[in-house]
Amino acid sequence: MIVTQLPDGHVWLRIVRPHYADPFDTSFAQRRGGRWNPPESWPTLYLNEDLATVHAQVRHLFAGRGIEPDDLDDDAPIGLGAATLPGRQRVADVISADGVDAVGLGASYPVDDGGTLIGHEVTRAIGVAAHDAHLRGVWCRSAAGVGHELAWFPAARSRATPAWSTPRPYWQWRHATTLD
Repeated sequence: MIVTQLPDGHVWLRIVRPHYADPFDTSFAQRRGGRWNPPESWPTLYLNEDLATVHAQVRHLFAGRGIEPDDLDDDAPIGLGAATLPGRQRVADVISADGVDAVGLGASYPVDDGGTLIGHEVTRAIGVAAHDAHLRGVWCRSAAGVGHELAWFPAARSRATPAWSTPRPYWQWRHATTLD
């Protein structure tokens, strides 16, 4: 496994629902599991590296439902949270060709050679190995097909620091290309 350090001060993004009491709560993924952590495991926060990844995630979220992001009203019940993480976070690299190869995934990751999204049974095993190696997460190519995501495994007292006092409503970022 190749280890890299996250860029200090980077603003990470998270698609949230308006009813979330804490948009950066790690307990839901801890209970239910996700792409990089099994159910009933450890606190995990899933984040997007940039707006291009967020927009791809929205398309991915509604794929197969007959809904396109442009079909959503400006007041759609999805928001965008932004946060920074503590400095010097060491994570598994599942972005670079060498990093993908080192964890046993094919060059086509996040899909296999046939174009099928690689399943959670494979990625969770990599997440377990990263967690067991005391890494703070997995920085990976996005399963939505564009950009990069982070599955962050915070240390016991670590928290994401919100960059905004409240998540931004859909109309503020639905067509944005920068965070300004």
